Amino acid sequence: MTTRRAMRGLLAALAGLLVAALLAIAVTLYLLAPRPGEWATSVRLGPWRTDVSVPAALRLATAAPFARWLDGRRLATRWGPVQLHWQAADRSLHLQCAPCALPAPALGSAPLQLQRLQLSLFRDFETVQGRLRADAGTAGGPALQAWFTGRLQQGGLALHLRLPATPIADAYAVLAPQLPELAQARIDGQVALRVQLQLPGGALRVVPQIEGFAVQGLGTEALAHAASSCGAPSRLRQHDWLVRAVLAAEDQRFFEHPGYDLVELQAALQGNQIAGAVRRGGSSLSQQLAKRLVTGDERSATRKLRELLYAVEMEQTLGKARILQLYLDNAPWGSGLCGAEAAARGYFGRSARQLAPAQAVWLAAMLHRPDAEALAWRSRGGIALGRAAWVADQLRGGTRERERRAALQALRAMALPAP
Repeated sequence: MTTRRAMRGLLAALAGLLVAALLAIAVTLYLLAPRPGEWATSVRLGPWRTDVSVPAALRLATAAPFARWLDGRRLATRWGPVQLHWQAADRSLHLQCAPCALPAPALGSAPLQLQRLQLSLFRDFETVQGRLRADAGTAGGPALQAWFTGRLQQGGLALHLRLPATPIADAYAVLAPQLPELAQARIDGQVALRVQLQLPGGALRVVPQIEGFAVQGLGTEALAHAASSCGAPSRLRQHDWLVRAVLAAEDQRFFEHPGYDLVELQAALQGNQIAGAVRRGGSSLSQQLAKRLVTGDERSATRKLRELLYAVEMEQTLGKARILQLYLDNAPWGSGLCGAEAAARGYFGRSARQLAPAQAVWLAAMLHRPDAEALAWRSRGGIALGRAAWVADQLRGGTRERERRAALQALRAMALPAP
């Protein structure tokens, strides 16, 4: 009899615990249930998946009773293992991801590989603030530290982030420590950032400031006398139509920037963030040349950082005129053609210096997608005329308005057979 009573008591206690657990889960799911139009994500609970409100989850995670339960826990996430710590003294939640794969769709499909990423977060009602720190995983080593503030809204989180002036060499050591160039290059200068971001997947505004960026030790001076593998050089001059058209199409501020165009980079980052993938490169002619001759065209943030080092040094070792010449003599033009001279003769049967304005614009318009445009030319009898008309409208470098209008008119009248 005593044994039965004990067994009944144990079963009753277990049932009570089960009911309490189910009730706690039900209450938690109720609290986390997203409202219409609210920022939500899908989570797995055993064999089930359910949608939860991200702002509600953030409020719960930074509320003292629940945050104490989180303290010391380790989570397996798609970015990497995340360790959580709740600091009761100032009611702040700390997360550490090490190693951490940070998605950067605005820069490429491959994530940034960080040795350690730390987030410190404090919430006061609907306002959040804290610090984001990335480092090489060693005490006293280089680090990037940014401070942020934000406001929780039904549709997401509006964030403002500030990175104070930081040595560019430290940024490279943290963001791309595997680059072989870091062992040989001397990198000077500082970078600062102001970022506005609307989560999830909303508008991004990046305002970078770069001062004193200089690179030495990569050996780009050897390119001063390098021969192109694309055939005979074009020997184009700055006032030739193809030069004007290429600058209009690919780098309108070529003679003004130091190897990178912050205006174009900002526009590319914002457009790519909204698209969730790389849709616009934002690369200067110097960067494109570095990609063509050195780094290859892998779509990753690491490759972009590597490309930037070479572009900055080439500006200092080669100068604008030689960079422009090298670009024109090595640029791909589709159909297996590369170099301005080979493209002009292959497509129009004449030297690059003898191209008519509309022909020069036509070739320059192909540069953003040379293989695709060459294929369209063969299959449809022409390239994307909208792009070509835009290039013609951007012509500068001494081009008179009547010359631009004439080039546009000739372009629209062109009916060219496939080469």
